[in-house]
Amino acid sequence: MQRIYYLSLEFYMGRTLQNTMVNLALQNACDEATYQLGLDMEELQEIEEDAGLGNGGLGRLAACFLDSMATLGLAAYGYGIRYEFGIFNQKICGGWQLEEADDWLRYGNPWEKARPEYMIPVHFYGRIQHDHDGVKWVDTQVVLALPYDTPVPGYRNNTVNTMRLWSARAPNEFNLKDFNVGGYIQAVLDRNLAENISRVLYPNDNFFEGKELRLKQEYFVVAATLQDIIRRFKSSKFGSRDPVRTSFDAFPDKVAIQLNDTHPSLTIPELMRVLVDIEKLDWDKVRPCMVEMFRGPYPAPRRRVNSPEICLLGFLGQQKEIHFATEDTCPWINMAHVDIVGSHVVNGVARIHSKIYYYKWRHSLLLLLFKDFYEFEPHKFQNKTNGITPRRWLVLCNPGLAEIIAERIGEDYISDLDQLKKLLAFVEDEGFIRDIAKVKQENKLKFSAYLEKEYKVKINPNSLFDIQVKRIHEYKRQLLNCLHIITFYNRIKKEPNKHFVPRTIMIGGKAAPGYHMAKMIIKLITSIGDIVNNDPVIGDRLKVIFLENYRVSLAEKVVPAADLSEQISTAGTEASGTGNMKFMLNGALTIGTMDGANVEMAEEAGEENFFIFGMRVEDVDELDRKGYCAKDYYDHIPELKQAIDQMSSGFFSPKQPDLFKDIVNMLMYHDRFKVFADYEAYIKCQEKVSALYKNTKEWTKKVIKNIATSGKFSSDRTIAQYAREIWGVEPTRQKIPAPDDPRE
Repeated sequence: MQRIYYLSLEFYMGRTLQNTMVNLALQNACDEATYQLGLDMEELQEIEEDAGLGNGGLGRLAACFLDSMATLGLAAYGYGIRYEFGIFNQKICGGWQLEEADDWLRYGNPWEKARPEYMIPVHFYGRIQHDHDGVKWVDTQVVLALPYDTPVPGYRNNTVNTMRLWSARAPNEFNLKDFNVGGYIQAVLDRNLAENISRVLYPNDNFFEGKELRLKQEYFVVAATLQDIIRRFKSSKFGSRDPVRTSFDAFPDKVAIQLNDTHPSLTIPELMRVLVDIEKLDWDKVRPCMVEMFRGPYPAPRRRVNSPEICLLGFLGQQKEIHFATEDTCPWINMAHVDIVGSHVVNGVARIHSKIYYYKWRHSLLLLLFKDFYEFEPHKFQNKTNGITPRRWLVLCNPGLAEIIAERIGEDYISDLDQLKKLLAFVEDEGFIRDIAKVKQENKLKFSAYLEKEYKVKINPNSLFDIQVKRIHEYKRQLLNCLHIITFYNRIKKEPNKHFVPRTIMIGGKAAPGYHMAKMIIKLITSIGDIVNNDPVIGDRLKVIFLENYRVSLAEKVVPAADLSEQISTAGTEASGTGNMKFMLNGALTIGTMDGANVEMAEEAGEENFFIFGMRVEDVDELDRKGYCAKDYYDHIPELKQAIDQMSSGFFSPKQPDLFKDIVNMLMYHDRFKVFADYEAYIKCQEKVSALYKNTKEWTKKVIKNIATSGKFSSDRTIAQYAREIWGVEPTRQKIPAPDDPRE
């Protein structure tokens, strides 16, 4: 049997209780039991802390993948770090983001089990020693990796996989030499230095942090995991911890390792080191083993090459140099190059993403570097469009919608989401249209009540809920949304007696603590809200709300209530997106650019059922060639000029008129993401949204078409493709017998 190992520096799991009840079919029984005890299940669920061990999309994707791997009966393990402090809690004070430590383990974690019997030493620092026995790594600092296991149940198939997270512990002899010179207290305090490795998640999304601690975290998870993989491979007898296997011939057939982004890239050199230096395999033996396991058939250099930074690729009768390191005085290692050479497959996460990375290298230096790899070995590059688990992102978060779908097409769609296509037969069904609209309205009322209780804001539940929730980043263009809000506000002020379709615009997301522009964007959103929400002329026709501390458990409340999903990144910048899929599955319509998975979502639903606007990737390339001049748009579009002038004059910050000068300056002179270039198309597209929303029936028909065509975006489909096309295993929906089932 082949085992799958999914390595990720982030697993954004959220809460576990309800998800476990859904997957084990225990929800009704647990509801009844808590009722009998005089408890309320919903209150109980709200007490659980989110396991916020991720920043955003990458960490949440890993969590969805674990659910799908268990549901598809794969022998798969998730490996990561048990951060003591996850993604910070966001507080908004005076319109500014403040960060609070996320002490999620304060009251313990009932879902995990410490496994000290599998504790593993990880080495840092030290030096290399050559002797007659070969190469030794000596005088190292040792940190112990203590594993904590969390069960990952599949959907009603009696399969339970494991997520193993490593916690750093200092060995008892840590800094022992200091004990003997009277430094006992300091030596004990210094144990923290070792244990800091798993202390905190780096809070950056789509941003590289060149810090020693981050590098230590990456090596820590890689080194511990590889030792664990090899131990398990050697123990061939069920339940045995004694090493039994001595030959590694079968290793590539028994082990598949998937790296989530470049963060665990050190897996590749570390596995080479372990096999040669620890397991004493010949390099000539290791090379084909690596080639088969990672199937990287690049002509690998001998173990000790003259220049370890260069790999010579032979193709087209030529030799081509691919550099792993820069030639600076302080060289940088290009981990993407290490990954490509050391892996048997490299995949993008949406069709456009894969295409941009591997085919469209014309105008990008980064992509030009990948061109040589692609030309040498095109079959190495694949696409695996991301997906989301329908268990958490429909059954758990939107039971009303899940139920009315099941009434029409049965419950099998929950583990075979393509079956949603059967709903196309109900697009004209008056009863179904009514039911879909009713569930959406109920979700909106519930979310309105939550906002009133938690944030003390009262909103109009009959307004269009226009929602953009994701990390705050210039490329995601929350600023474009802000410009629409200001334009909409100005139009109401200009014609106060005209009928406008009322909107509640909600924006949520965290900014990396050191990302000045992102924090300024949050302040701008809250400042616009202060003006708009308190203007009596506007009334309840427009409300602007910043959703504080956006996280998995808040997403589970906001996604089912959304009417409009904002996916407005500059074309060519969002790898895939997965929030877009959650909104589509839950009955929101999308306003978006042709970026990431939006392209495939529009293709599935039909472009006529999507609000597509703005530049395509080719247009962005063309604009780069010509030169983007924001001032041209500012000079020629009066409403845009008015909005920018209001921002720069202090209209939204009367006590500090120059507060937003950095934002205005960036938009006018340094905007890499070309906000103004898409402004006009975005405003026109928003007008189409308002026009359609007036016609509830036609709007709801489009909603049904979107739900019915969202099946492709199940992470079950994604994982089935990984399994068949990369890992070489066959997924199954077969239910294995429960432990208490009578055996034949």
